[in-house]
Amino acid sequence: MNIKENISLKAFNTFGIDATAKRFVSITSVYHLQELLKKEKNIFLISGGSNMLLTKNIEQLVVHLDCKGISIDKEDEDFVYLTVNSGENWHDFVLYCVEQNYGGVENLSLIPGNVGTCPIQNIGAYGVEVKDVITKVEAVELASTKLHTFANKDCKFGYRNSIFKNEAKNKYAITSVSFKLTKQNHTLNTSYGAIETELASKNITNPSLKEVSNAVIAIRKSKLPDPKKIGNSGSFFKNPVISKSHFLELQNQYPNIPSYIISEDEIKVPAGWLIETAGFKGKRFGNYGVHEKQALVLVNYGNATGKEIYALAQKIKETILNQFSIHLEIEVNII
Repeated sequence: MNIKENISLKAFNTFGIDATAKRFVSITSVYHLQELLKKEKNIFLISGGSNMLLTKNIEQLVVHLDCKGISIDKEDEDFVYLTVNSGENWHDFVLYCVEQNYGGVENLSLIPGNVGTCPIQNIGAYGVEVKDVITKVEAVELASTKLHTFANKDCKFGYRNSIFKNEAKNKYAITSVSFKLTKQNHTLNTSYGAIETELASKNITNPSLKEVSNAVIAIRKSKLPDPKKIGNSGSFFKNPVISKSHFLELQNQYPNIPSYIISEDEIKVPAGWLIETAGFKGKRFGNYGVHEKQALVLVNYGNATGKEIYALAQKIKETILNQFSIHLEIEVNII
């Protein structure tokens, strides 16, 4: 293990924030992580860097989890059970599954980040959440260095939420995630968002996993900026869930307000629509701003600081609260 000093983290976060790690080490195995934790207790974990905004330099030892590998645990005619190490790129894993005709993650194509962080956020897109295919999560407890297994129910998954964002936050390093995927009789989810429209534009009526994945990729590319070109962390805010009575009040004022029914008394409203209606879509403030095609995405056009982007997020939250009486919740981890 080679611990380096004064390393820029610009290449290790998708926002492209040029914060500095006072000390930095890359870990490629569970054993090396456990050995490191016996000596180092004050650490800062980083993986794909896709769901965080750095607002300062990191004084702790930055530990980059870079464990790679995909293994098949077991399979039968209908299902395959895979264990994927945390350092594998998420989108590359999705493409691997699609090529192998393993169904269940095709709607989650092109989501940035690594496999190890997918359970933390319970990543989701186009009517699918990763909790639907996760069987277990393995993680090293930082204090004891012991390897723990969390079954799906132990993860306490919710909307963009899990135990790893709450009572287990900063207590574990996720080292692998296991999945149960279909090998035949796939259940395709094409009714959410623009997938059906995208498939219809190509005259596809009975899509394959690859065609669904390609449709999702095309949609995301048309709406979302590539982090390699424009620094961003995808959706910066959660879609708020409000009461039905609150929604009906808003609907009187904004007849075209989009919505998704959650329950008899709860309605989900797209945060992107709220931000766009409040006039922030496409607004640029020097080196940072709100993306021109998707108001949910805050962007770093180059050399912006994390503090500047965070201040913009707070301004958006305040405006949405004043205009719609809705509290927007930030989805990205603020460091």
